[in-house]
Amino acid sequence: MGEESKLLDMIKTISGYVWGPPLLILLVGTGIYLTLRLGFLQIRSLPYALKLAFSPAKQDKKSKGDISHYQALTTAMAATIGTGNIAGVATAVVMGGPGAVFWMWITAVFGMATKYAEAILAVKYRVTDSNGQMSGGPMYYLEKGLKAKWLGVLFALFGAIAAFGIGNMVQANSVADVLETSFSVPTWITGVILTVLVFLVIIGGIKSIGKVTSFFVPIMAAFYVLGGLIIIILNIDLVPSALGTIFSDAFTGSALGGGILGTVIRYGVARGVFSNEAGLGSAPIAAAAARTDYPGRQALVSMTQVFIDTILVCSITGLTIVMAGQYTGGLDGADLTSESFGVFLGNTGTYIVAIGIIFFAFSTLVGWSYYGEKCIGYLINDKAIPVYRMIFVLAVFVGSIAALDVVWGIADIMNGLMAFPNLIGLLGLSGVVAAETKRFLKVAREEKNQQDQQNTYGA
Repeated sequence: MGEESKLLDMIKTISGYVWGPPLLILLVGTGIYLTLRLGFLQIRSLPYALKLAFSPAKQDKKSKGDISHYQALTTAMAATIGTGNIAGVATAVVMGGPGAVFWMWITAVFGMATKYAEAILAVKYRVTDSNGQMSGGPMYYLEKGLKAKWLGVLFALFGAIAAFGIGNMVQANSVADVLETSFSVPTWITGVILTVLVFLVIIGGIKSIGKVTSFFVPIMAAFYVLGGLIIIILNIDLVPSALGTIFSDAFTGSALGGGILGTVIRYGVARGVFSNEAGLGSAPIAAAAARTDYPGRQALVSMTQVFIDTILVCSITGLTIVMAGQYTGGLDGADLTSESFGVFLGNTGTYIVAIGIIFFAFSTLVGWSYYGEKCIGYLINDKAIPVYRMIFVLAVFVGSIAALDVVWGIADIMNGLMAFPNLIGLLGLSGVVAAETKRFLKVAREEKNQQDQQNTYGA
């Protein structure tokens, strides 16, 4: 037991260094740099990007790719809308105070530019694999664009390991824990059911995953967001005070004992990135599979993921927690979010959070399975992917029934290490991002002019 405790302490220490100020500054700094270089594209083009993502008429059916814009978006959202949106936000508020929610928002605004750049490079440098499917992501733009294959190998290695932890066993464990606590379901039963469901979804590859996530993700997100909106609407009188607390604490850190502003910012940024994964390099792997004629078109769709994940879903959690005022009572993580929803909706609120965790964790399992298999395919070859899928499925069962402190710690480190080669690639290829953006925006303007002319003559 003593040895395990020492190992955990060592892992936590390493994780602290990996996720320390240098990485957080690099993550946010890259987002700020790209925002300035692209002229605040994420704000100017957000309405058009949302229209591209959710309008069936805008889905590109003729171009190369395996899945639609929308399916690529929901696959990435499946992987990112997870326990971080429920437990991660709560931890940010407990450790950093209510002001951490504000810094999550700031991180998301700049993170949209980062996510855009990741996707544009993923599509530009994607390749067709031996199975006739698209493969792309940081490992390919690091190798083909930056000419630094060793960085691509490092990214793929970190990503493949992280997929088994943060994208697999940790999520399965969360589902098993919730079902046992809330509904008295034995963990081994949850493990069997989860294992079968994940197998049925991922065995068909990205096309199967895309079909499932395009149906499943909007329902799960709407379920949780609707529950939070009901709380906010029924208690609208508490919203101004909660927002006031968030904004004032964001610049004073007054909710913390020593009023440490740096702590507020650190936890807001860290949990914001943990939730939306902007800069980590995971989501562009899904973006590379999209059917699209221009890299810029899919990139705009991809950046909406950060907006939905953090500005929408995380805000619901954060606002409810601050309104409930339970964050100083010793609770943390999902327990705090559950208690906060329960303050306003009783048992119904706790069930909303419990079901939300189940949905979010399952979707993360499915989304990250694809990220992991593409990393393995890059490191070894495509013939290794079926073997990987079977191991991934078995790990789901193990995660459901085992204690995972060590697994969680290692996965957290690998997740952070993914960011370093990816961010180097984004900064090194920022000129390519700018050039591709200029090329597509010219096309988009021409399309708009043609549409305006058709509407005028049609009228």
